[in-house]
Parts: sequence; structure tokens; C-alpha cells
Amino acid sequence: MDDPMSLIIENISVFILLLSVLTGCLMGVVSGLIPGLHSNNFALLLVSFSPVLIESGISSIYIMCMILANCITHTFHDIIPAIYLGVPNSDMALAVLPGHQLLLDGRGPEAIRLSALGSTGSVIVSIILLLPFGLLLYTIYPLIQNYIGWLLLFIAMLMIGTEKGQYVPGQGSLVRYRYRFYALLVFAMSGLLGIFAFGKENMANSLFASANPSILLPLLSGLFGASQLIISLTTSSTVPPQRTSLINLPPQRAIKAITSGSIAGSFVAWLPGVSSSVATLLAEQASRICSKQNSGPAESDDPLDEAREFIVSVSGVNTANAVFGLFVFFFIGRARNGAIVAISSFLEPSAIDIPIILILLCVVILASIFSYFSTIRIGNTIHLFMEKIDYRKLSIAVLAGLVLMVAVFTGMFGIIIFLMATAIGLLPSFMHVRKSNAMGVILLPVILYFL
Repeated sequence: MDDPMSLIIENISVFILLLSVLTGCLMGVVSGLIPGLHSNNFALLLVSFSPVLIESGISSIYIMCMILANCITHTFHDIIPAIYLGVPNSDMALAVLPGHQLLLDGRGPEAIRLSALGSTGSVIVSIILLLPFGLLLYTIYPLIQNYIGWLLLFIAMLMIGTEKGQYVPGQGSLVRYRYRFYALLVFAMSGLLGIFAFGKENMANSLFASANPSILLPLLSGLFGASQLIISLTTSSTVPPQRTSLINLPPQRAIKAITSGSIAGSFVAWLPGVSSSVATLLAEQASRICSKQNSGPAESDDPLDEAREFIVSVSGVNTANAVFGLFVFFFIGRARNGAIVAISSFLEPSAIDIPIILILLCVVILASIFSYFSTIRIGNTIHLFMEKIDYRKLSIAVLAGLVLMVAVFTGMFGIIIFLMATAIGLLPSFMHVRKSNAMGVILLPVILYFL
């Protein structure tokens, strides 16, 4: 008896496949450009409506292609609101400050190009590392799966221990411990909120019967979205005139950023609860160690090159995490992000074979090509749109949209969690510590689960 998935692949239509990829890409553009909307929202929506789609003749392989294309495209485009609106999701939170440095210098379009370069480069590196990474993962994962909790605890300690805070002339060397205490405080408060929210997730309810309420929506929207918008409103942020320019980063630094970002993204792809922002910190620390070991003449005198390299790296981490998440599912049958969880509802690990892998890899490549050009196109023109609108009114509208989205998809309990998360999300800006410390909202519950 033939496997149903094998029959689906034998009857696949190239035209419908391409149409599915295009549909997923357009969903990714929308979710990437609208603050607070994640690719997981579309993935869950497609899963919810999959019975209707399948009855209409759209087989599960096309739905999987839409979900994957949406996920990849989202990682390219979410840099745009992170830079121009200051509303990142958890994956792009670290890109805001370096991106704003270029934005204030009139180089916002270049920042978008740098991000597109980092994401595209990470896809290439990810595909190259597919086989060696898969074999290594398949070999070592059974040996360390009992120690994942301790590994996550080490990563959390590394996040807090490397916090330096804001440098103020005249302060003593012991001031770093104050900032580390602040980082620990943000991590603990967000972690306790996460424990409470996940423990009471059943209290969240959606206005749509088919939708599955996710408490991550109010948590991440408050910690990384609304809080940043409020800061922007209180500081009277404006977008200065922008100029379109090509990438101005030495090739060796671009290659180093892409490689470090891809490796860090691959590392976190098989760890539960570790976001791309945490992986970027790991890549940054590794880069600093390598720089100290190779202490030589400066690679560039441009003070903005460090910001450029960081944008390439964090974008590479974000996309590599999405791509390697697919590989992790191939090799060990574990889903580590929302898109792969959605795909796993159609595809059992035992049903994975070479034709399915090749089809999904083609989807990754096609979505990456589309996303590279669309990201640059939007990045070159969005500043013209931003110059014609009132930034304050736009920020208020986006903030109202976040509140409405939380209310619709998670109800009154979601609103309460959203307000608590927003309050905690404001702390890093006033304490002058990294916003990624608020990822304790996921890390602490996962650490306690494994330990």
C-alpha cells in the first residue's frame, strides 16, 4: 500500500507549487511589515483552515510550502519595522539600536540592504552545512539531551554576565555589577511573568472559534513591541531624511558576520526556548574572542561598520534559525519553532524522505530569492512613505493595533498579560541594559521544565 504523502508528491503540480510559494511569501511580507504580527499567526491560521483547503483540492504539501515560505520571508522583512518604527519582535530586538544608528545618519535603506545580505548569505551557508550539521546533530543530540536544562542555564548566565550597561565617564569599574544586577532583575521578572502566563494559558480566549490562543502574542508584543513604541513616543522620535546607498562594508567583515550568524542560528535551532536574539549574543561574544586573538590593524576606520556588521549577523541568525529548524525536524524529528510545529501537523518524521526534503529546500531557495529583492525594493522606498506621515500618530496607531490584536486573539486575560509585559519591557531602556534579557520570559520556564 502506497504512503499517502508519496501519492501526493507523485501528483504534485509545479504551477500550484509555485503559486503556494508566492502566497506564502506575500503572507511573510505582511507579517514582517506589521508590528506584533508573526509568521506563526499565519501558520496557525493555515493549520486551522487546512481541512477546508484540503477538501477544496489543495493538498497538504502545498499548505506546508505556504507555511515554510511565509516563515522564511518573514525573517527577511521584519527588520524594516524594527528600524523605521522601532517595533521589533523577539528575534530582531537587538537590531534596533545598530539599525537606528544608520537611520539617524540617513542610511536606513543601507541597513535594509545589509539585513537582506545577512539573511541571504545565511541561507546559502545553511544549505552548505546541511549534511555535516545533520550528521553531527544526529550523533551528539542523544548524548546531551539530558543536559539541555543545564546548557540553557549556562546561556542565561552568559547573557547576564556579559552585560556592561551604559558607559558613563567617572564611574568606577564596579558599576558593571550594578548593570548585571539590573539584567538579572529583568530576566527574573520576565521569567516569573512567563511562568505565570504559561501556567494560566487556558484562560486566554479568542473571538475566532477556529483560532488557538497563544499567550506568546501578548507576552512578546508587550515586552518587545508596545514598550519600544512608548519609549519612541516619549522621546519624540522622528525619521530624518534618508538616502539610498549601496552596502558600505568590507567583504571580509560581511563574510565573518554571515558565518558567525549562521553558526549561531544553527546552534539555537535545536535548543528549546532559545531565541535568535540570544544566538546573536553568542555570535557577538565569539566574534569578540576571535578579534582579541587576531589583534591586528583595524579592518575599517568607519565607526558605523560595527553597526553594519551587527545587522548582517543578527539577520543571518534570524534566517538561519528558521532554516536549521527545518533541518532539525528532518534529522531528530523535533519541532523547535511555530512554523515547523505547523508543518509537523501534516508530516510525520517517519514519512520524511528525499523527495520531500528536496521540495522543501526548493521552497527555501525560492522564498529567499523573492525576499531578497522585495526587501531591498521596500527598503529603498519606505522612507519616502515615512517622510509624508506623522511618526507620532503612526506609533499610536500601531500601539492601538497591538492592543486590538491581543484583545481579539487572547481576550481579557491576554490584555492583562500584555500590560504586565509592557511594564517589564520598559525597564531595560531605563536601566540601560540589553532588551534581550527579557527573553527570560521563555528561557526561565523552559529551564525549570528541564531541570
